[in-house]
Amino acid sequence: MNGQSKLDETTLDGPKTRRWVLEAPECREFMAHRIARVGIDDALFPYQRVRCRPGGSFVMACFEGKGNIFLDGRWQKVTKGTVCMAPPRVLNAFAAQKGEPWRFAWLRFDEPEQVSPLVGADSPMKLQGGSDLVRAMEGLREEWSTARDPRMIHHWVELIHGAARRLAQPFRTDERLRSVWQKVQQDVATDWSLKTLAHHAHVSQEHLRRICRKELGRTPMQQVASIRMDAARRLLEQTNDKMEVIGRSVGYANGFIFSRVFKRVTGMTPIEYRGRHP
Repeated sequence: MNGQSKLDETTLDGPKTRRWVLEAPECREFMAHRIARVGIDDALFPYQRVRCRPGGSFVMACFEGKGNIFLDGRWQKVTKGTVCMAPPRVLNAFAAQKGEPWRFAWLRFDEPEQVSPLVGADSPMKLQGGSDLVRAMEGLREEWSTARDPRMIHHWVELIHGAARRLAQPFRTDERLRSVWQKVQQDVATDWSLKTLAHHAHVSQEHLRRICRKELGRTPMQQVASIRMDAARRLLEQTNDKMEVIGRSVGYANGFIFSRVFKRVTGMTPIEYRGRHP
């Protein structure tokens, strides 16, 4: 799990993996929240999923074992009690480890480009929690497998969406983060430094690192890059601006650095990303 270049669109289960998946065409209640599908996976090696440009936000909560997930341009370990999230149209992948069982609940949304996604650049990438989401998902699976009472299904879907929405809420417990990242979002072209960010948050640089990792699962400078890449994706989707113009507008005077960071975060170069835009 150390090479981004090898990540091509993949769906691989293997003989021992067990999956429960419920799709939107089967469950009308999903449509109210743009949920495309939900599932609970009992994943065993060689289980792997790679989604190069998914059409909606992704939320998963691990409740047993451990595995690997590719987010923000790098592979990361996932263990019991970990929640991971990814915005639409950004490379994400997950893979079971050899000899390690891995159980997790997940949901994928269907969010066209004109729709504000559940998971955005200011949502946490990785955090602890998710028990409410897991319980709601298991409740839906049990109801769907037995009585399929429409009223109960409605309630379980509402709980699933509510739990996912609460997890994706940015800066849930620290107003200092909300303030500083709003400043970055309003002026992504500024040459932001850790010192400047800490000054705006009225904390030390080390304290900003700690609270940012706790709330977002990222370092402060990784969060700056995430916000910039979110802005760059919108410009690539919605304008015909040249790559160097887009790079400068999101804070990269050097086009090569902009392209390298964009590929690390999204899994493709800016030119490739625009080429896949419908």
